[in-house]
Amino acid sequence: MTEAEVHAAIKAAPKTELHVHLDGSLRPNTILELAAEHDVELPLMDPDALAEYLFVKDATNLEDYLARFAVTLSVMQRASALERTAYELCEDAAEENIRYMEIRYSPILHTEGGLPLTETVDAPLRGMQRAEEEYGIRSRLIVCGIRNMDPDVSRDLADLTIAYKDRGVVAFDLAGAEYNYPAKKHKNAFYMVRNANIGATIHAGEAYGAESIHQAIHYCGAQRIGHGTRLFEDPGLMTYVNDFRIPLEICLTSNVQTRAVEDFESHPLRQYFDLGLVVSLHTDNRLMSGTTVTEEYVRAWKHLDFGMPEVAQMIRNGFESAFLHHDEKTELLADVEPHLQALREA
Repeated sequence: MTEAEVHAAIKAAPKTELHVHLDGSLRPNTILELAAEHDVELPLMDPDALAEYLFVKDATNLEDYLARFAVTLSVMQRASALERTAYELCEDAAEENIRYMEIRYSPILHTEGGLPLTETVDAPLRGMQRAEEEYGIRSRLIVCGIRNMDPDVSRDLADLTIAYKDRGVVAFDLAGAEYNYPAKKHKNAFYMVRNANIGATIHAGEAYGAESIHQAIHYCGAQRIGHGTRLFEDPGLMTYVNDFRIPLEICLTSNVQTRAVEDFESHPLRQYFDLGLVVSLHTDNRLMSGTTVTEEYVRAWKHLDFGMPEVAQMIRNGFESAFLHHDEKTELLADVEPHLQALREA
């Protein structure tokens, strides 16, 4: 198959997106329109130039990568902006046949204009519901604590997560600068969430080593790991993750951008898959990484020698790893399996 044929086959297949940041996935035109609407100053006023500015190509580490978010967050301080950007993200995902998506963000970062925390959740949920009605794409929210903020903030966000259980929020996460900001400082927030029978995923093993993944799992009880790129540094922990089927949310392009890996060919995804770990592919940030879920799977085919049956297995892993009730996942899997079989045979 040619690359174009592979791209078309993967795009047509039903997929999930389990690791995507709302504030990293805006359309450049939307940023400009929201800035004009709310008198926000931007570094560039042309949509193509702004997209190029926000696309990360010169970061030396995760912190450099995260610096671009100041631009997107500046136009996301109103309920209407949160509703619109969530709707548009779902619309973009539906265009490449994403059937289920979990959108993550930190509500505390959208309160600079005085927006109540509850409205920072209600607003994107409205946009997501509208997209589901129009495009059929199911989506849920993941609330993020921030590593470099006081653990009390994480506990407040854990309270917010619990308040929205079964109302569109399905999990709690810990994001932000990883180095020097250990997850274990936020373990009380994760205890609260897990005690309320809510899912937990944590960014770990991206900008720091396997010890970060160890803390996420054994101190905070993470049921999924965001990235997990450096898990191979601790073979014993890697065996544990495999034995207990803890999914890894792999983001190939952003891992190259943040220098977590040198290039696509050196990414440990191939090693993890061959060992039987539960891996699936996601964008992280559609704008900053200039990617789609389809393109992430194409890059696994192109750079890491994944065949179509293996791509189909990773896509299935995404559905199986979703923070959905068992009966919902069973329904989704039954619906998509014939399409995944067609992809295996492509």
